[in-house]
Amino acid sequence: MVSRSYSNLLDLTGDSPTFSRRGKKLSRVATVAGVLSELDDESRSNVGSDAPSSISQERMIIVGNQLPLRAHRKSDGETGWNFSWDEDSLLLQLKDGLGEDVEVIYVGCLKEEIEPSEQDDVAQTLLETFKCVPAFIPPELFTKFYHGFCKQHLWPLFHYMLPLSPDLGGRFDRSLWQAYVSVNKIFADKVMEVITPEDDFVWVHDYHLMVLPTFLRKRFNRVKLGFFLHSPFPSSEIYRTLPVRNELLRALLNSDLIGFHTFDYARHFLSCCSRMLGVSYQSKRGYIGLEYYGRTVSIKILPVGIHMGQLCSVLDLPETEAKVAELQNKYKGRTVLLGVDVHGYFQRNKLEASGL
Repeated sequence: MVSRSYSNLLDLTGDSPTFSRRGKKLSRVATVAGVLSELDDESRSNVGSDAPSSISQERMIIVGNQLPLRAHRKSDGETGWNFSWDEDSLLLQLKDGLGEDVEVIYVGCLKEEIEPSEQDDVAQTLLETFKCVPAFIPPELFTKFYHGFCKQHLWPLFHYMLPLSPDLGGRFDRSLWQAYVSVNKIFADKVMEVITPEDDFVWVHDYHLMVLPTFLRKRFNRVKLGFFLHSPFPSSEIYRTLPVRNELLRALLNSDLIGFHTFDYARHFLSCCSRMLGVSYQSKRGYIGLEYYGRTVSIKILPVGIHMGQLCSVLDLPETEAKVAELQNKYKGRTVLLGVDVHGYFQRNKLEASGL
């Protein structure tokens, strides 16, 4: 039986979703064993199985808000775009852990806005050259989706910044939620263009696409579907302040596997499911599962590691070596601690430095 969350989400996107299959089919490659746990319903009936069987996976479709690409307009009066891999993209780095014989397809947005007249050519180029499927979101809709619902509601809330704080006051704008659902529906259409439902595994990433599992499960009930949250998941006392809290939980539970960075984040999620949906979980021999409408949803703790190859490549750059030499001369005879951090709402570099 499918999730009751369909009725809520589909009301915002039309009576029944239509999934385009006009996209060009990609050739598939040999399967790889041992990459992911078997997610078929029959083999997942016992959450406490000692040795989960491996899945014979031909392709993996990785879905994220942004494609792991850089785009630049051609110079010297030429029309069109130049594309290259973004080596700093986490989605691209994930491929290193899958094995060379796993074919990976990426679905996501480009950082640059592409004119409607160029979108078909760009989509064809990215599909054939990079195996990337771009989702072109109208600018106004993207603003409401990303800068509105994602950054004004989800991101602050997941980092324990309540909407009652001075910086984020105001009433809940339901049009932002509708935009969020609509964009997730567009992503679902793009996945449908390239998926082979019985063979492919779909791996959805982060809070931008939390309702995408609903649309994919609605179209293919037995789709093999995983979701990983790259941000914290708040406690139930914080999460319950979100007006669409139940809709997001039900949408996530349409996944076969949900991954978190830490056990605390997973524990908060399980607590929310129990207190708000009345869904309990079972844990046996290290495996955690939720029974939801006849399906077992596996909960995994999957901390993201450090990509040492990328780190070493930066350390070997001439400009890095020059900077190190400059610091060594400047602070000769002293111990210097160097760090790299991201500036944002929740990064407090001065406090980190004073704590040392």
